[in-house]
Amino acid sequence: MASPRFRRRASLSVLLTGIAVVILVVSGGVVSGIRTAAGLVVEPFSWSINAVARPIGHVLAGAINYSDVVHQNQELRAELGRARLQSEQTEALRRQVGELTSITNVPFVGTLPMVTAPISNASPTNFVSTIDIARGRSDGVLPGMPVVANGGLIGRVVSSTLHGATVALITDPVSLIGCTFGDGSSNVVITGQGVDAPLHATQVSLTAALSPGTIFSTDGLNGGLYPAGIPVARTVSTSITPGSTTYEVSLTPTADLRHIYYVDVLIWEPGT
Repeated sequence: MASPRFRRRASLSVLLTGIAVVILVVSGGVVSGIRTAAGLVVEPFSWSINAVARPIGHVLAGAINYSDVVHQNQELRAELGRARLQSEQTEALRRQVGELTSITNVPFVGTLPMVTAPISNASPTNFVSTIDIARGRSDGVLPGMPVVANGGLIGRVVSSTLHGATVALITDPVSLIGCTFGDGSSNVVITGQGVDAPLHATQVSLTAALSPGTIFSTDGLNGGLYPAGIPVARTVSTSITPGSTTYEVSLTPTADLRHIYYVDVLIWEPGT
């Protein structure tokens, strides 16, 4: 006869077996039951991993998207730069065509022959105002010859090689230009004071008719550096030193010295 302890163990075994059968039936079979049990164990860890990984994924996705935005912005800036360059080149070409058109008819040089030359290098400073041109002795360009552009005198040739020359601009501090204005009865000397400074004239008689905008032209006196009649500068302002009988005059060049691409070298030498 079975002991009470054995009967209790047998009853517990039957009970556990019944519970296992119920779980298997409800969960859809042995494999599904194993998966369910495993899920109960793994699920807390899975939630923790997702909780950590999901924000990291968002950060990585955000970094990739930001990189795309930066790249697109750089491409747009490059396109804008190309468009701006093309616009500036078009404007420069338009100005050059205008200069070439204007220098074919320069009434103030009379019948003097001339050589048209492109600018090869410009290096003006407050102390030295010079430009280089791509014409030289082989083209008849010699030191001392006047140079005009953009409606007026811009300087004269100070040195030349076989295929190039250097021009000192009228703004050069050592520039001296004999000029006249009005009816031509008054003669003055205009001097340069540097690239960003106005031209200057002194010893202009108070009896002379002088007002803002008055044009000063080369006087062409014997022994002068320039032939007569070339526009040089226009009056900006005048001042009088107390007790003086003359004006001091501030002037601006008639030629636009900031935008020179071509010049005309007059085939003329002092004393001719």
